[in-house]
Amino acid sequence: MEMTTITKDNFDDEVLACKVPVILDFWAEWCMPCKMQSMILEEFVKEMGDAVKIGKVNVDEEAALALKYQIMSIPTLVLMDKGVFVKRVSGVQQLEELKDFVAGIA
Repeated sequence: MEMTTITKDNFDDEVLACKVPVILDFWAEWCMPCKMQSMILEEFVKEMGDAVKIGKVNVDEEAALALKYQIMSIPTLVLMDKGVFVKRVSGVQQLEELKDFVAGIA
């Protein structure tokens, strides 16, 4: 499964209605740690396949979504399952940490 750009306009369809767990990656273009996280997420997606979906939320373009999920620093990952907030983690997460993050759900 590939990474999907999430906006306020497609949030309901892409996240709330999704049948698999969704990791929302809150990021910004100018954020170097976010770019590192994105590369790790690409590897994670290759390993997980269709078991999990990655949604990319640009905090500069989607400030309302960042506010809704109380994003104070980036990168921050938010795990959603069947449209329900499960948990969040801030800072760059390595591949093994990502596996632990979704353990028991995906």
